[in-house]
Amino acid sequence: MSLDPALINGRPAARRVTRAVRIGRVQVGGGAPIVIQSMTNTDTADDFATAMQVAQLARAGSELVRITVNNDEAAQAVPKIRERLLAMNLDVPLVGDFHYNGHKLLTDHPACAEALAKFRINPGNVGTGAKRDRQFAAIVEIACRYDKPVRIGVNWGSLDQSVLARIMDENHLRAEPLDAGAVMREALVTSALESAKLAEECGLAGDRIILSAKVSSVQDLIAVYRLLAARGDYPLHLGLTEAGMGSKGIVASTAALAVLLQEGIGDTIRISLTPEPGGARTQEVVVAQEILQTMGLRAFTPMVTACPGCGRTTSTFFQELAAGIQGYVRDQMPVWRDQYDGVENLTLAVMGCVVNGPGESKHANIGISLPGTGETPAAPVYVDGEKVVTLRGDGIADEFKAIVDRYVATKYQKKG
Repeated sequence: MSLDPALINGRPAARRVTRAVRIGRVQVGGGAPIVIQSMTNTDTADDFATAMQVAQLARAGSELVRITVNNDEAAQAVPKIRERLLAMNLDVPLVGDFHYNGHKLLTDHPACAEALAKFRINPGNVGTGAKRDRQFAAIVEIACRYDKPVRIGVNWGSLDQSVLARIMDENHLRAEPLDAGAVMREALVTSALESAKLAEECGLAGDRIILSAKVSSVQDLIAVYRLLAARGDYPLHLGLTEAGMGSKGIVASTAALAVLLQEGIGDTIRISLTPEPGGARTQEVVVAQEILQTMGLRAFTPMVTACPGCGRTTSTFFQELAAGIQGYVRDQMPVWRDQYDGVENLTLAVMGCVVNGPGESKHANIGISLPGTGETPAAPVYVDGEKVVTLRGDGIADEFKAIVDRYVATKYQKKG
């Protein structure tokens, strides 16, 4: 029996060819690495709090950060936020999120328009009737004046009702009408593409446009983006809107985005997690990084493989060591990234017993196989597939970290 190589090559499909869009110092599309973005949840009018959260997100790895611009106070704060970030030596591009009154805010506050690196417009919220095209055109004209790219972001929670009504009318005339879900998906795609066409007619270059069409259902999101990818070459921003909290939000976002990314669809992503009360906003950035890294699409920080535990591993020591090592390498990455080339590709394994421990350890750059219940109290360490030492006693965690440090210092080329 012969197997289709495409089914067994273990790699994502070739990336969809899209236009390249520059957003400040970041490129989206055009074959560039998939860009991670996030969004603040502070009151933008509080320029200090917003700048601090943007800084946290940027340092965690958000390459674009979106902020709400919903009133005069927020618009006035945007240049101050930019200044605060530059004073912290952070040049992360800021994206202004506009709904309902973006045409007025950008007109009344030119310093806001200038300070932003990109505008986000929702066609469903830009106006109704005759006002819609006029107000949409006003935002696009300002984007052209200041040479800003635009994301046209359609959302099924605020879909342009005139487009939906038209698609429904057309569906009634079909010999075999589509179901309600298909009509909704078609309306989303139509709204995004027609708005992009209108933006180009208003003077915005095609390589200054990014599209998104967000829904909160995994299967609908996959279907919508397949349609968008098939009908144009604009870069696509992926994200499951209102994904939810905790594991539900993480699992749903991963399920949707992984399918699309595996098919080569998507140029920039956001994981829209509802933070736990008091939880870190940066979690959504970490999840986005882990999706891309575990799929082999980008590398951000050394990955730690660890076994789930079983009846052989009644001690919690291997769990504590795995958590400690993962935290350690994340903490070290800002320093390592500045000093060494390629260290983000380092792989580590912390295993809890002899069943898979030695084998998994040999597959990693550095691996340790801890003793399970009833096994000899010894922990062999493997470096690039070869056993180099056996650790014993109370200092295993510190000794293993020292081995990691030595490996980084000797195996990766120092910058400069």
